Amino acid sequence: MKPPYLVFVLLFAASHAFTQPKIDSLEKAMTTAQGDLKVKTLNEFFRAYINSDPVKAIGYTQEALSLATEIDDKKGMAASYNNLGVAYRNQGALDKSLEYYLISLKIYEDLDNKVGIATTKNNIGNIYSFKKDYGQAMKYFEESHNQFIEMGDKQKIIGSMNNLGNLHSDLQLYEQALKYYSEAYQLSQQNGKVYADPLNNIGNLYFKQGNYQRAVEYYQRALALARQENDQLVVLNVLSSMGEVYARAGQFKNAQAYLDSAMLLSGQMQAYLFEPSILKSMALNYSKQGKMKEAYETLLRYDVTKEKIYGEESSRKIAQMEIALDIQEKEKEMEALKIKSEIQRLELQKTRMIITIVILGIGMVLGAFNLFYSKRKTVKRK
Repeated sequence: MKPPYLVFVLLFAASHAFTQPKIDSLEKAMTTAQGDLKVKTLNEFFRAYINSDPVKAIGYTQEALSLATEIDDKKGMAASYNNLGVAYRNQGALDKSLEYYLISLKIYEDLDNKVGIATTKNNIGNIYSFKKDYGQAMKYFEESHNQFIEMGDKQKIIGSMNNLGNLHSDLQLYEQALKYYSEAYQLSQQNGKVYADPLNNIGNLYFKQGNYQRAVEYYQRALALARQENDQLVVLNVLSSMGEVYARAGQFKNAQAYLDSAMLLSGQMQAYLFEPSILKSMALNYSKQGKMKEAYETLLRYDVTKEKIYGEESSRKIAQMEIALDIQEKEKEMEALKIKSEIQRLELQKTRMIITIVILGIGMVLGAFNLFYSKRKTVKRK
């Protein structure tokens, strides 16, 4: 089955589509925006279009990065790198995506920007989840989730709970996964905006347990919400899921219709990350109909796309970045130890100086007392 829908986090918000009035407002703001305000507006445009028109979205954030670099807007640069990481992630270039996320994280850490740090860590967790490195994924998801809770950011808490649910689902901890999805959905209701992501992933849970009817119910609810919000990435994810469900249920015509729609939308969105799962479901649908030639040819396409996204070359590059990241963390630890050692040395030196001053003071008092006593004895003798 295809991977669950992972919620990535964009610049200061969850990844859901903007309304037309909001886009109109951004276009109006762009007519007068300059400097770092223009950078921010360009990145807002990225958020507005990433789930519906990714080509346009990437153009906006590349322009934002160029301007931010020119005027040395560090915060704008970090946001732009994070957004580019999101774009490459959708295209299936996971190693390139991680590279941009790490650049973004480093800038945010230098700025001590807690929102940016938590946001980028959530996205890094997504990459490790796709690569099935669940230990690293859990580390980044939990760190970002706890930071979002501390900040009280309900939108991002919904996204991080959804991702933690996906991770527990991958680990076959279905009860815990359902708990995260349900809490995410309930919080979105309380927050006044219901998101499709938890519903889609609850559908995935029922699919894994073989309850296709319940799975389809949740997929249809998620699809209606996603279309209402013009969130094409969720639409794509649900179409792929529905195609696989109908293939396994033996409804081949319905299955092919959903899978063809998913493949078409994947190309339009440049969301190549979804292609391996779509092709695998297509191959299954062909084989169950006895169309073995079509099934074999589709599996060959599946192998090519899967290798491109999850293959050895991508894993090697990610491993290299992990080593570089570990080295940076070790250097930070060493620097922290040096600072601590220097503080302790200065404190010890200060303590010694105080002791010396006290001893000298006592010596001076005793000396003065002896001088006074000697003079007094001399006076008495006279």
